[in-house]
Amino acid sequence: MPEQKNMPYPFAVIFMIALLSLASPVSAKSWDLFPRPPELTQDIRFWTRVYTEIDNDQGFIHDNRYLNVVYETTPVPANLDWKTAKKRIQDRRQHYQGILLRLAKGKRQNLTTEERRVLKLWPQNVSNQTLHAAAARIRFQRGQANRFRQGLIRAGAYKPFIFNTLNSLDLPRELAVLPHVESSFNPAAHSHAGAAGLWQFTRPTGRRFLRIDQVVDERLDPFKATVAAARLLQHNYKVTGSWPLAITAYNHGAAGMRRAKEQVGTSDIVAIRQRYKSPTFGFASRNFYVAFLAALDVDSQARRYFGPLQPHKPEKSEVIALPDFVPVKALQRALRLDQTTLKQSNPALGSPVWEGHKYVPRGYELRVPCVPSCRRVKTIAALAPWERFERQVPDRFHKVQGGQTLSHIAQRYRIKLRQLVELNGLSNRHHIRVGQVLQLPLPADGLPTGHYTVQRGDTLSGIARRFGITEQALLKINGITNKHRIYAGQNLRLASSSSEARRNQVSSRGKEHRTRAKTTSVVLREETTPTKAGTLQKAAMVTPGGGSCEPLLPPECDPALSADPSNYTVTKDGTIEVQATETLGHYAHWLELSTQQLRNINGLPVGRSVIMGQRLKLDFSHITTKTFEARRRTYHRGLQETFFERYRIIGTEEHVVQQGESLWVLAQQKYQVPLWLLRQYNPDLDFSAVVAGTRVVIPRLARREEKSLPMASVEIKGKLLSASRREG
Repeated sequence: MPEQKNMPYPFAVIFMIALLSLASPVSAKSWDLFPRPPELTQDIRFWTRVYTEIDNDQGFIHDNRYLNVVYETTPVPANLDWKTAKKRIQDRRQHYQGILLRLAKGKRQNLTTEERRVLKLWPQNVSNQTLHAAAARIRFQRGQANRFRQGLIRAGAYKPFIFNTLNSLDLPRELAVLPHVESSFNPAAHSHAGAAGLWQFTRPTGRRFLRIDQVVDERLDPFKATVAAARLLQHNYKVTGSWPLAITAYNHGAAGMRRAKEQVGTSDIVAIRQRYKSPTFGFASRNFYVAFLAALDVDSQARRYFGPLQPHKPEKSEVIALPDFVPVKALQRALRLDQTTLKQSNPALGSPVWEGHKYVPRGYELRVPCVPSCRRVKTIAALAPWERFERQVPDRFHKVQGGQTLSHIAQRYRIKLRQLVELNGLSNRHHIRVGQVLQLPLPADGLPTGHYTVQRGDTLSGIARRFGITEQALLKINGITNKHRIYAGQNLRLASSSSEARRNQVSSRGKEHRTRAKTTSVVLREETTPTKAGTLQKAAMVTPGGGSCEPLLPPECDPALSADPSNYTVTKDGTIEVQATETLGHYAHWLELSTQQLRNINGLPVGRSVIMGQRLKLDFSHITTKTFEARRRTYHRGLQETFFERYRIIGTEEHVVQQGESLWVLAQQKYQVPLWLLRQYNPDLDFSAVVAGTRVVIPRLARREEKSLPMASVEIKGKLLSASRREG
């Protein structure tokens, strides 16, 4: 790192620490929990400048390693189109690359004014080699002062709840500033990497704590996302043992920080930032902790940097857990609220709900603004019987046939191509495969209003299932004697009278409740049906030598239970570590080779399967290692997506390993938990060498069944944070 030129280095460090101690109200306890080694001072200062000096229509052209080296502040208006902005930034980078390369050739005489200015940014004895390397490290960082200022104002609406949540989990209050780094306290924020919400959860991480699907995306609920973020940070701290690493893990992952500690041989954040090498440990991960420290300083001295501010006040609202599936228009009518107001208070509800294609799900905790009062539970109870349903509107699907394109499919169903892409999470609209099942948007004319017009192809049983009433009730209400005799255009009543319909629904819910009660257990104050032995995997898994499903996990085992994302990289010698569910067939397909070629390379006789943890030599004569790794990750990502579409995490428990037990047997047979998920909760464990007495954190799972969705109140230290009837 470039040394200080105006004063001896030790004195500079002492002076800077003393200055910070006077200028910043950060407490001694905070200093202990979130240390600021002298080596981080310049980088903290860089992010402080980003947050306070320049708005997002400007940016720093700087060195990405030595952040104190800032070549210029260049204007790049935020509303500039992407191509023009990219070219402008590239031109300025090339400008400074040319200067650095000329200086790197030893040029020190007859310098231009610009060359002298650039050279002065570096120590007097800077080497030609250092300058040459710097030419490849020029980076652009857009300013965030206006966003940070807006974040300080928005934060007022959420900080009381955030502090309450952190306190309930015995977590440091300083963590409340993380949304400044992630989203500028914007609960509607989305990133190019697919992260969303106040705390910028990605789908894979968010699904460990939140419901994320087309109906509800709880990442966008600032209150539920806050509880999830606190739980994730608590987990990170347990895994890493220090807050600098736990905070970095929020960006890089707890397993990634475990690998960093192993590679560098220390948990010191300075050493890890300087010496840890990983393709995924890029600029954002490397700077996440120092950006947090800068945000902590700016947040605590907001008036100094931005002058007087008027933060938003928390919205006074109540939370009502819906006992049934309800059309959003029915809620608007009953609550006497327009859709805009209701939508602002419930950003987690997806567009299918607001467009009328899906009901607001049962168990959803509807947030209602207290205008004029907070007593609206009785209003919900007074919904008409035909506005309350036992089941969700079913999804529609299309299986891709040969020769079909996404455009053709969209035209066939008269839907927008953009809708189809977004609904299925497609990264490239040109990449679909034969046999792929696509989810389709639902039509808007199928929600009940007390009557239903029979469409071509409808059956009475299908209509009954769709609207959550029995076939017998539908026959009786409409005086139909033959269930097979209905016709297109026929008008069917969905309820006979308020009293009769209510009796039918109460009776139906009572029967369902009694049935469900036999298998219901309460975990973290949630009512849900836990997984049963055998429900996740039909084939029993036994120890090697007996049975059909050994720890090597061949294809006949449920692949969604065994995907392991911990290490998909290819080493320099062209070898990989076999992960769960992978076979020679997978590798051959990804490498575009035959399985026999792989057997020959590794000396594997026919009939012998690969075993998890085994190292294999691969042949990359047909594809690159990057292509192989991408295909491998796509496969495992697909397994995880499939898993989270079927199951959700409702809490954790601890298991003490007994003599003779293995983690494979615990995961697949006893607890029915996928190995990759078990590793996420226990990243420090060596799965091949777990001894008796080892404590293992086991995530508890529940099926995602619409008819038994849980009341998502989470109990933390005896307090029901999300079940409070009045907040703000």
